[in-house]
Amino acid sequence: MGYDLVVKGGRIATAADLFEADIGVRGGRIVAIGEDLGLGDRTIDARGRLITPGGIDAHAHIEQISSTGVWTADDWFTATRSAACGGTTVVMPFAAQHKGDSIRQVVADYHDRAGPKACIDYGFHMIISDPRPEIVDDELPELIRKGYTSFKIYLTYDALKLNDREVLEVYALARREGAFVMVHAENHDSIAFLAQKLLAAGHKAPKFHAVSRPQAVEREATHRAITLAELVDQPVLIVHVSGAEAFDQIRWAQARGLRIYAETCPQYLFLCAEDLDQPGIEGAKCMCSPPPREKANQPAVWRAIANGVAQVFSSDHAPYRFGDADGKQKALQDFKKVPNGVPGLELRMPLLFSEGVGKGRIDIHTFVAVTATNPARLYGLSPRKGSIAVGADADLVIWDPDRAVTVSHSLLHDAMDYTPYEGMQLTGWPIETLCRGVTVAKEMEFVGQAGFGQFHSRPLSDMARPVGRFPTGFNPHDGSYQP
Repeated sequence: MGYDLVVKGGRIATAADLFEADIGVRGGRIVAIGEDLGLGDRTIDARGRLITPGGIDAHAHIEQISSTGVWTADDWFTATRSAACGGTTVVMPFAAQHKGDSIRQVVADYHDRAGPKACIDYGFHMIISDPRPEIVDDELPELIRKGYTSFKIYLTYDALKLNDREVLEVYALARREGAFVMVHAENHDSIAFLAQKLLAAGHKAPKFHAVSRPQAVEREATHRAITLAELVDQPVLIVHVSGAEAFDQIRWAQARGLRIYAETCPQYLFLCAEDLDQPGIEGAKCMCSPPPREKANQPAVWRAIANGVAQVFSSDHAPYRFGDADGKQKALQDFKKVPNGVPGLELRMPLLFSEGVGKGRIDIHTFVAVTATNPARLYGLSPRKGSIAVGADADLVIWDPDRAVTVSHSLLHDAMDYTPYEGMQLTGWPIETLCRGVTVAKEMEFVGQAGFGQFHSRPLSDMARPVGRFPTGFNPHDGSYQP
């Protein structure tokens, strides 16, 4: 039996190996990797090119309404079109519960939005902001067992934050059901206090967003999220870690044998606090939470990726247009009114490839691990996604490692009206993206179609298994005590 597709002669990079081979594809899956596989019904000549697994962006906000009632600019079509053009073949955004919502209904509504529009494959995390008894005891266990095996909680934002007791209850549920928990870790009351004092003193400009959210508030909340997880023996991932102080807490926990994972994002490698201090409200283009830190902080984030302290590199794509009255223009009033977030789906992988692999800060295996293999393992998509192996989906990115590109929003495919990375000079670009063996982007243009993407329910992740020990010997889940 022949092949539907053969990708010939590329240099294949995985999280462990680098080698030249042909890839044979049948029925959307890789069925052979070897030399001289011949021709397929379709053949791609990849000689002189680099091939990596399709990227998995495990943190994005797509067609989602914020806690303050503002919709993201990107819907499921524009977001996944943009992702495909940047080498991403799976996105994992959030079905976001707000106070009073049924999370079961939120998930159903999110399916209705995604199904007709998604151009690449996808899964959902859930956001839990209202862990009332019927949610914790009924709806969440049912959804976890149906394959929605990860969710996110917040320690900040008035409409989303959980108190410590609620965090413990949600952690306990996750441990009982085997689910994976992501935590946005910033100290809400400290931020509210500082913001109030800043505004009262007349400090309203975008740069004061960063002043109101210093590393100390992220450091404290990160330590608290870890401590609460240790009490109930629940693995967690701290999302969008911005700086050295929070990474110190995560490294401390990992050294103690706790299953604490970390994610970071492009904005903490390529933006800095100074970018918020621009004339007028231009700095609002770089506002996100946690905010970009001082430029001197960036090497600490690179080290966390290179040393394996950070396992995942996601975009945290949160697209709010600069020119919209309910978007970044709210910076004309004060920094607290600005929707938090920056776009990044399409540039996530090219940025890290150019400035990480290309400049020797990380090797190609680390690049593959943090952009594809690790998120697949963490969130239950492996072995079907995240690697180039027989039996895996033929999600492939073919790179021209020498292509020079000047970043301009006019080149991108989202629904935004700006990119914070305008004018950056990058070397290396994905010239063809294949999802399940079908080309969805080629030569910086989208060639896929809406509705092609498939939803993936996910089994429980091995990386979410508890360690099996408690700091005092008391197991709060079954009441046993073994000092």
